[in-house]
Amino acid sequence: MIPRYTRPAMGRVWSDEHRMELWLKVELAVCEAWADIGVIPQEDMAVIRGATVQAERSAELLRETHHDMIAFTRAIAERIGPPARWIHLGLTSSDVLDTALSLQIQEAADILAEDLRQLEEVLAELAVRYKYTLTIGRTHGIHAEPTTFGHKLAVFVAQVRRDCQRLEHSRDELRVGKLSGAVGTHANVPAEVEENALDRLGLRPAEAATQILQRDRHAQFVACLAVIAATLEQQATEIRALQRTEIGEAFEPFSSGQQGSSAMPHKRNPELCERICGLARLLRGYVVPALDNVAVWHERDISHSSAERVILPDACIALDYMLDLLRTIFDGLEVCPEAMTRNLDLTHGLVYSGQVLLALVESGLPRSEAYEIVQSAAKRVWSGEGDLQSLLAQDPRVTARLSPEDLAGLFDPNYHLRGIEVTFARLGLG
Repeated sequence: MIPRYTRPAMGRVWSDEHRMELWLKVELAVCEAWADIGVIPQEDMAVIRGATVQAERSAELLRETHHDMIAFTRAIAERIGPPARWIHLGLTSSDVLDTALSLQIQEAADILAEDLRQLEEVLAELAVRYKYTLTIGRTHGIHAEPTTFGHKLAVFVAQVRRDCQRLEHSRDELRVGKLSGAVGTHANVPAEVEENALDRLGLRPAEAATQILQRDRHAQFVACLAVIAATLEQQATEIRALQRTEIGEAFEPFSSGQQGSSAMPHKRNPELCERICGLARLLRGYVVPALDNVAVWHERDISHSSAERVILPDACIALDYMLDLLRTIFDGLEVCPEAMTRNLDLTHGLVYSGQVLLALVESGLPRSEAYEIVQSAAKRVWSGEGDLQSLLAQDPRVTARLSPEDLAGLFDPNYHLRGIEVTFARLGLG
């Protein structure tokens, strides 16, 4: 991922330096497990424990060997001498690579989980703050019935909580390693060595594996990240829409020195939200190669490796950036209740048609007849003939069943606050 979208902590997780640190961590855990059963002498273990990553020498050897694990282990051996013969004992490269990759994913997931927690916290605070702030709900982009801005945000809170659960489930599928040898049969690495080493690393042994961990696990993880990105895109899209000139109900932050257009000084564009939407496209794109990586030849080929070197770091780095950016947007969100009130009144009472329909039905009128009465009046309002309440007040079919006071009460927006506590109670929000 380009530096523009890379935050330091997540960038560090996926750095070449850290990847080799994890390789060494895996190798050392395996050596400790061999030592526990008496295979590696303690005097050799004392030397092995002092091994360090030799990045520059590994890079030199890689140019010669074209094999990163051979280069890595040879570079360490050159530094620590004869005890290095025990390093990589019984292992194949993918034992180390895949187990270290699982550790990387756990670290990345830790960061993403905290990002989600912070986003949820900001959304929850906003939802409670605007719980009773009436605004128009829109379906198909058309004014529907009143809702509240807080309810809109409470829905976002529920989405983020589900994403937290998805992330935890998908990362747990990758809280595994494999140290079972060239084709996974434990012929050269006893199960007790694998279990001991993985326990030291905080991982479980895969129930069954070939030379690699099967890539359905990784595909699920990438798909999870894409779903989270879709959540962020949906929320960013909502703010983009609300910032439109003719709506103007909420605006992403805009600093005092910020400029929106090189040609039009008046412009205040939702460019942060648009950035999130653009990056979400990348995350969706990574799902396809992740799924393609599931199918490998026999016990293993290397077709998945090149794709993973791109999609796994980039997906985690991009999502980390997106989560932090959206949290920043909501943290500085400019909400305009006056515009929400203005837009509620924009259609001259049409958004209360549902209440009138229900009242007429409850008065004993057949639903089809009640619907036709209200819809006919609504068409006249759309044509510019007046407001819905006034037109219905002139219809004897309505006045025969609803008093002027009852009719007026149906046009009170506070009617839509009657059940607003339900969602907040279910979410445990104040």
